[in-house]
Amino acid sequence: MMRSSFKTTLAILSASLAALPLLAQPAQAQAAKKIRIGFVTTLSGPNAAYGQGMKNAFELALDHMGRKMGGIPVEAIYEDDEQKPEVGKQKTEKLLQRDKVDFLSGFIWSNVLLASYKPAIESKTYLISANAGPSQLAGEQCSPYFFAASWQNDQNHMAVGELLNQKGVKTLYMVAPNYAAGQDGVNGVKSLFKGQVVGQDMTKWPDQLDFSAEISKIRAAKPDAVYVFFPSRWGVQFYTQYSQAGLKKEIPLYSAFTVDAVTLKLQKDLALDTYLTMTWGTDLPYAANQKFVADYRKAYKDNPTFYAAQSYDAANLIASAVAATRGSLKDKDAVGRALKAAKFDSVRGPFRFGNNNFPIQNIYQQEVYKAADGEYDLRTVSTVLTAHQDPHAAKCKM
Repeated sequence: MMRSSFKTTLAILSASLAALPLLAQPAQAQAAKKIRIGFVTTLSGPNAAYGQGMKNAFELALDHMGRKMGGIPVEAIYEDDEQKPEVGKQKTEKLLQRDKVDFLSGFIWSNVLLASYKPAIESKTYLISANAGPSQLAGEQCSPYFFAASWQNDQNHMAVGELLNQKGVKTLYMVAPNYAAGQDGVNGVKSLFKGQVVGQDMTKWPDQLDFSAEISKIRAAKPDAVYVFFPSRWGVQFYTQYSQAGLKKEIPLYSAFTVDAVTLKLQKDLALDTYLTMTWGTDLPYAANQKFVADYRKAYKDNPTFYAAQSYDAANLIASAVAATRGSLKDKDAVGRALKAAKFDSVRGPFRFGNNNFPIQNIYQQEVYKAADGEYDLRTVSTVLTAHQDPHAAKCKM
């Protein structure tokens, strides 16, 4: 009878052990059936070219993945923020509440991102900015649910400050728009520039397109150089008026985000012999970048902008997290760790995140040149800052 009881117990134990893999299956079966990504950018109005370029690059990245992340189909939902913070927030809330997206990305403008930040973070949805990187989110308002796949706003401008030092500039006049990115920009230059700022104007954003008053003040101040930050059509207008005033040959221009593949079509000679800084360029010699640039040009018959390059990186960063977690996105901590690891090939080459989830990366001097076919392009001249981390990371408690 004891033998029979022993056999019965052994059979029950064996059956229990055999069932263990079955009990483990529900955890593995939690992988998402589809990855849904909400992408907020500007797709209408005078700056639609930038948003369309970001969308193009994100789509190109998805094509390169076979429209799957970690073997799971991907759906990207694009929304137009109309370059208005209130609209951007509405579209973000729609993506979160109605579309139930797994990730958010996009966001050109800092004021739009700041308006959309709270609902995204409160929902514990990972937001990966493909452009805007305001200082608030890098410092005291940092969150484990926010990553910048671009830069912190100060970084490229800090490189301008260092480049000014390298060029021996002693006196500087500064002009930038009066909104979050403009304020970060001037503070970034000042943080590294060792000379004297002899004048500073913060212009009305986005309404002001006439800079004649500021240019007159520059002429009177007679600085060694001028720093300017005006993206898109504002940059075209400033460069046009500055040249028309005859100052381009007298006082050199240093800038960040003022010259790009879109504005160059209008700036042309106006941007020659000016000084620029950027974290990425079409000529960076990394395999991922060479493939991205070649395929973007083939698909869209145009040069990609840095906005596009960062969007391509954002897609690949998200894909790396999905693959690492095998699509089990409900484990938010695991997804966050996978994003933080940044296990993807960036078009920028060396790339890693700091404690505040903003990139530590190189920043380069670039220059405009006229190619043999008469077209204008940008090329990398030197590395201004190496493995650079933004100064706000010290205020982030993560």
